[in-house]
Amino acid sequence: MPHDRTRVERETGCQELAELAEDARFASNGKRVENRAEMTRLLQEIMLKRSTRDWVELLETAGIPNGPINDLAQVYQEPQVKARGIKIELDHPVAGKLPTVASPMRFSATPVEYKLAPPVLGQHTEEILRGLLQLDDAAIAKLRAEGTI
Repeated sequence: MPHDRTRVERETGCQELAELAEDARFASNGKRVENRAEMTRLLQEIMLKRSTRDWVELLETAGIPNGPINDLAQVYQEPQVKARGIKIELDHPVAGKLPTVASPMRFSATPVEYKLAPPVLGQHTEEILRGLLQLDDAAIAKLRAEGTI
């Protein structure tokens, strides 16, 4: 957090942020850690007075590093996410069309293929027990009877 009240108020137009910048409880990183609960409470009160978009614009203009914390729906609405085709949908046996995140890597000669949605709980249990652990039907039945799987 910048410590020059005049600069903060001039560049952000926010007197409340400027007051925090000169508050002795938040003057150093150590003090901010020590007083984290109070600083968080005060910042929440201030932040709720404007939209996320307004804060990002205001703080960027002031040269103060920041960024929004988006939920998944907001992430999928970001222009860069749309332009890169990051949101894909896969057919899931339980959930139907399941929105998921594509690989950010793009290979011209070997494009990533999306064939399967995430598995349902236990979908591959027997396959793994047989293939990797070399368990037979009796051993798997015992695990199932014991409630292990």
